[in-house]
Amino acid sequence: MRVFRRGAPLRVVSRRAFVACCIAAFGIGTVSLPTTAHAEGQIRVSEQFGVVYLLLNVARDQQFIEKEGRKQGIDIKVDWVKMSGGSAVNDALLSGSVDIAGAGVGPLLTIWDRTHGRQNVKGVASLGNLPYYLVSNDAKVKTIADFTEKDRIAVPSVGVSVQSRILQYAAAKQWGDKQFDRLDKYTQAVPHPDASAAIIAGGTEITGHFGNPPFQEQELAGNPKAHIVLSSYDVLGGPSSATVLYATEKFRDGNPKTYRAFVDAMADAAKFVTADPQAAADIYIRVNNAKTDRALLIKVISNPQAQFRIAPQNTFGLAQFMYRVGAIKHEPASWKDYFFDDPATAGGS
Repeated sequence: MRVFRRGAPLRVVSRRAFVACCIAAFGIGTVSLPTTAHAEGQIRVSEQFGVVYLLLNVARDQQFIEKEGRKQGIDIKVDWVKMSGGSAVNDALLSGSVDIAGAGVGPLLTIWDRTHGRQNVKGVASLGNLPYYLVSNDAKVKTIADFTEKDRIAVPSVGVSVQSRILQYAAAKQWGDKQFDRLDKYTQAVPHPDASAAIIAGGTEITGHFGNPPFQEQELAGNPKAHIVLSSYDVLGGPSSATVLYATEKFRDGNPKTYRAFVDAMADAAKFVTADPQAAADIYIRVNNAKTDRALLIKVISNPQAQFRIAPQNTFGLAQFMYRVGAIKHEPASWKDYFFDDPATAGGS
């Protein structure tokens, strides 16, 4: 597990945080290490792979969190933790290894339900609305009904990631709620970069990948057999916030200035990306040391279906589905139940 900070050399996190993240990454269940308390002016943010984390990339590159912190009268030290999969991210948050978790709406709803009345984890902000594609390199796979036992569908984490939940939602619409998990046996946890490489190369058991930008676009451009089987927007009924940020109630209440600076920095980043997609593409390449084609990145960021805003949109339908099939035990009355009340995210859904 590595931590990066702009303007500082690469360093390793503390042994305690490293052990917690490693346990989470290998799926050994909930990490029970006590949460490390710290004063205002320190924040540890987890991020994963893809353009859906562009707002975090921009905030890091432009030092928006530090700048907003100075407006609050504090100097903020920001640590960035790169992870893969909602399960690992959730365990890292509960272990105290990170303060702000970045993952899909599915993992947010899972941890909100799991910590209800205890740590009270809730959403902080959206990272924008971007369509996620289920891509296949098998010409015979036209719809989700065409996947068979010979296929494997790559997702960030099985049964927890937003891709897994949207696939379950699609299965429920296809075969009914009682068969919502019909395709789960075909899914396999694979990081997006590796899954994308498998789809482009072909010839592996990975014949499907429910990914995110820019990996899905790379697949479509890199393999003539690759095609879209399903879009998240089709399942959710329009533009929706697939990837979000969330935190514990303790961190929010105990660090009000740092929390405020972080949310304001996300709003700054959203404005930056919307105003200058080309500069945002350059930042993505620089921060991630990415080899992604710049023209493709600009196309992804400028896609009319992509909306960079921090107020969550169209998340409640998935929440209702997850409650209906028993994936979460607590029924949310609205999206406001699983997001913190904040003027910056007012008008969400």
